[in-house]
Amino acid sequence: MQPKFGKLLKFGGEKGSPQILDPAKTFSAYPIDIKPVAKNLLLSSSHPERKSYLRRNNTDMKLRLLSLLFVMAIGATYAQNVDRAKLDAYFDALEKNDRWMGSVAILKGGQLVYTRAIGYSDVENGTKATSSTRYRIGSISKTFTSALTFKAIEEKKLKLTDKLSKWFPTITHADQISIDDLLSHRSGIHNFTNDDDFTQWCTQAKTEAEMTEIIRKGGSDFEPGSKSEYSNSNFVLLTYILEKIYGKSFVRLLADRITTPLQLNGIIAEGRIDGKVAAHSYGYTGKWEKAAETDLSVPSGAGAVVADATQLARFYDALFDGKVVSETSLTQMETLQDGYGKGLFTFPFNGRKGYGHTGGIDAFTSIAAHFDDGDITMVRLSNGANIEENDISVVLLSAAYGLPFDIPSFEKRPVTETQKGYAGVYATPTLPMKITIMERAGALYAQATGQSEFPLEAQADGSFTFEPAHIKIRFDLDKREMTLMQGGATLLFTKE
Repeated sequence: MQPKFGKLLKFGGEKGSPQILDPAKTFSAYPIDIKPVAKNLLLSSSHPERKSYLRRNNTDMKLRLLSLLFVMAIGATYAQNVDRAKLDAYFDALEKNDRWMGSVAILKGGQLVYTRAIGYSDVENGTKATSSTRYRIGSISKTFTSALTFKAIEEKKLKLTDKLSKWFPTITHADQISIDDLLSHRSGIHNFTNDDDFTQWCTQAKTEAEMTEIIRKGGSDFEPGSKSEYSNSNFVLLTYILEKIYGKSFVRLLADRITTPLQLNGIIAEGRIDGKVAAHSYGYTGKWEKAAETDLSVPSGAGAVVADATQLARFYDALFDGKVVSETSLTQMETLQDGYGKGLFTFPFNGRKGYGHTGGIDAFTSIAAHFDDGDITMVRLSNGANIEENDISVVLLSAAYGLPFDIPSFEKRPVTETQKGYAGVYATPTLPMKITIMERAGALYAQATGQSEFPLEAQADGSFTFEPAHIKIRFDLDKREMTLMQGGATLLFTKE
């Protein structure tokens, strides 16, 4: 059985209740908590808080659900050229220390000014990633599906006011749910990737009838149009509607109407991972371990697109250059309601705002964003992370705008003899699970009941961290206590 990476305790949900953080349960990185970094640059992605940026001269709005929020850096103007040597040194450091695997791209004025791939597309066979390696991009797929939907609207094959009941009358409240509601996550349709059994069947191929029945059984979480709440079910249903309208598969629609006209044939929405052209994804538990592979028939237009970093950046550049949908359609995609656009969110950075989306599927994570100020497009695709990925996005944008950034040293601190005494089993009355701390070869590891083991990294202040899940732990040997902090919440455990 494949390990489920990232299935680590997550605290600080909407109501402060404990949750499980499981990237495999979402085609979007949004529910994954990427907390603000304690720096002047910041990127957050847990509750949608972002904006659909201003295209060649636009507006400004606010987002709120899955967000990768870039905030303020110092400095004003941006450089015409990025410091490639320094960026290479930055990614060299990540690769040397097993911190990250993936590919990045930066476009300025439509020109590729930087790209780099590090790590492996297939760890087991030693296949190195290249700039043409494809990665699953998860919910960034929704930008493509939204664009296809607006193309159908422009051709008068569809209207934003059309009701879901026209195609799927058995879905709860189908006669009240519009195409607009689906695009804006305002339908109330339950998000099937939140179900506890999702990881038990997501690797199996599913037909439209099977997926529709899963969505129908999920029912409704709120009255249509009453609020916005992220749901992959919306875009799966949109995909099926598009397929019915055109009489073609999503795979063919994507190729015929977007990627072939733009000469971006490396962007596809089909196929199994081979480790050569398309990368496997990995979790880090002291070493890279392969994650399970979701069958692409499950997410379809909600998360099935596969792309390399450069071609994905070119798609976003074309979208905001008016080469994919009309200006009217793009404005509607950008317009936010309760923090949600239609296939887009916003990302503030250094007083600027960019439009884009994030994604997460299996152990893949991704972000693509376009900033009109400077005509900059940034893409970061990952198939393995052992670091706060927010930092990578901030570094890329800092380099694009000529702002300073640091190259981390990743100096490992050995566990002291006193800290070895932290080993043991810890429990809390708040959760029905225990956390075991283990010492092995001068390092500490943690494992929650029924979950994968993960390494803890010693910090200068005496705490221990696991960056991929944004966990920080402090121990009090005298009181036999362990304090776990994650996502703004704190839990106290006592050693048994």
